[in-house]
Amino acid sequence: MRQLITALACVFALPALAQQPASVNTPEEIARLDAYETQLEKYLVHYLQDEYEARAATFWHRDYTSPAALERSVEPNRRAWEAVLSPPSLVKTGPMQKRPHNVDDIKAEWVTLPLGMITADAILAVPENASAKKPVPLIIVQHGIGSAPETPFRDGGYHAYAKALLKAGYAVLAPLNLRSIERRNNIEHLCRLAGTSLPGIELVRVQNLLDVVLADPRVDADKVGMWGVSLGGKATMCWMPLEKRIKAGIVSAWFNDRIRKMIGQDPRYSSFQKGNENYAFLKGWLEQFSDDDIVSLICPRAVMVQHGKKDGIAYWPGLEDSFKKARSHYERLNMGDRMELVMHEGGHEAIVEPGIRFLDKWLKDK
Repeated sequence: MRQLITALACVFALPALAQQPASVNTPEEIARLDAYETQLEKYLVHYLQDEYEARAATFWHRDYTSPAALERSVEPNRRAWEAVLSPPSLVKTGPMQKRPHNVDDIKAEWVTLPLGMITADAILAVPENASAKKPVPLIIVQHGIGSAPETPFRDGGYHAYAKALLKAGYAVLAPLNLRSIERRNNIEHLCRLAGTSLPGIELVRVQNLLDVVLADPRVDADKVGMWGVSLGGKATMCWMPLEKRIKAGIVSAWFNDRIRKMIGQDPRYSSFQKGNENYAFLKGWLEQFSDDDIVSLICPRAVMVQHGKKDGIAYWPGLEDSFKKARSHYERLNMGDRMELVMHEGGHEAIVEPGIRFLDKWLKDK
């Protein structure tokens, strides 16, 4: 028995010994690892950044002879973008539940739609004068990472743009998405193991909500827009290529030179690469999908980009260059007026008046 105990003690001690060989954490070993990491980083940055244009040219074969021709020519890229988000199949498993959920002085409802083990939740607010005889357009209002569905109805960086939309005669659907870096990191890690993504799940949740909300006779199902700020801007960019019911979109405080934003290092703007926002890295994103390329999956539907020169998420002259590339898809179809840039002197925020003017033009005046 003593020999067995001794033998077991030796076995259980082995892993601890194996984890601390004498050569670990020596200056020589650290230098070797540093060199290897540098090699890998240079190799991958070269692939993602320096080879992007040549690589993207092999993926995109756009036909600008007509809007329909462009949409048809980018269909393979649309399917590839769908593979990046990998949205799961989530089907409605019960009726939508509604309960009063006023936000300050705004009369609204909290809606919950069961989708199996999860739910799709949102604030729904409809103008009081909306009716079956006078249906109103619907705007999906998507909050950012540090906020909640109520935030766009209130003052602050959002400037109560959801409240302004209601006043302007729009119904508002403000979905609940997962906020905080830690929570999104946690769930995105599990999503990757499951072959999906959090933006993909959140897209399907909103699609199911639209199925029900657009059946409301007070809502004009043919006039749907979306306006997202920050992470909500990401949602707008991610979802519009795959949800064609969204006819016009506003991207506030998100549109970017995507390669710079993901892997660049420059004191003039923040980069995801050296931070802790792991949720932001989607498998295959930079194979062929810079922001200006993604816009060609939205064209010819209308898009507005809003960015503040004091917003540290981007170097604004570089953003202007990316915008020009994105707008070129519209210009080649003689539809340049369908894409606008609001470059303002502020920071990370929504700019209300030009946004409502833009939505009025493309959802009310059509």
